Amino acid sequence: MIRSLNAGVSGIHQFQTRLDVIGNNIANSSTLGFKAGRADFGDSFSQTLQASSGGAGGRGSIPGQQVGSGVTTTAIRNIFNQGSVNQTYVNSDLAINGEGYFMVKDPVTGSEFATRAGNFRVDDNGYLVTSQGYRLQGYNDLGLSTVGDLRVDAAARPDTASADAKLAAYSITPTGHLKIRLTDSTEYNRGQVLLQSFSDPQALLKEGNNLYSGLSAAGPLGGADSPTPAPPSTNGLGEIQAGALESSNVDLTNEFANLITTQRGFQASARIITTSDEILQEVVNLKR
Repeated sequence: MIRSLNAGVSGIHQFQTRLDVIGNNIANSSTLGFKAGRADFGDSFSQTLQASSGGAGGRGSIPGQQVGSGVTTTAIRNIFNQGSVNQTYVNSDLAINGEGYFMVKDPVTGSEFATRAGNFRVDDNGYLVTSQGYRLQGYNDLGLSTVGDLRVDAAARPDTASADAKLAAYSITPTGHLKIRLTDSTEYNRGQVLLQSFSDPQALLKEGNNLYSGLSAAGPLGGADSPTPAPPSTNGLGEIQAGALESSNVDLTNEFANLITTQRGFQASARIITTSDEILQEVVNLKR
């Protein structure tokens, strides 16, 4: 009876964990660039009542006898399938069609994060930033050789441009080039958005606000010691779609189906505890 009680308790604990994951998925069904999670179960260790043995002297082999002790959560994985891309017609909104992550940096601490959410804006200093003020990374010079904070301004203009010309408009191409147009009709590349990819994205850690940390452990381009982002449409990376945003990849139909089966599993585990308790009660009553 003790084994069945423990098995029921372990089932309740693990189904509660799965319920937490499903609830978080449903709550983030409208979160930009969100990747759904999945709780994977595995059986816990088993008590061996009899070891197996091979046949001898004309006898057949003897199978082992084991009784399991319940269930455990082996992993909580993120599903990195791409979400749908929706047009917003805002120049600073960016979506990635295919593999890759935007790289953003905290200008105060210098910490870097990866994200699939491209709801950037141009701040008062001209930098492309997230809602938290983290700056989008890429080539920030005319020669496309220096990686740093991307800036939308009229600086680093070609020599042919008028000294009095001001910023008129900007756009970002599918290959990530930041194109600047001045009031004198001069157009030039101010920089280029760079993307990063990971050989083991499961090692990424969600930090909130659509950000991922743990970049070195996830196997970035260039290696853990010197991660090197690359231009879109190279190294297996996808293209950038400006004026659009990637939605959450949560499938509500699938999540509600999982919610039902998880609830029933929780109820069944609770029933194991109730039944074990009733049998123990019967054993106690044998003395009467």
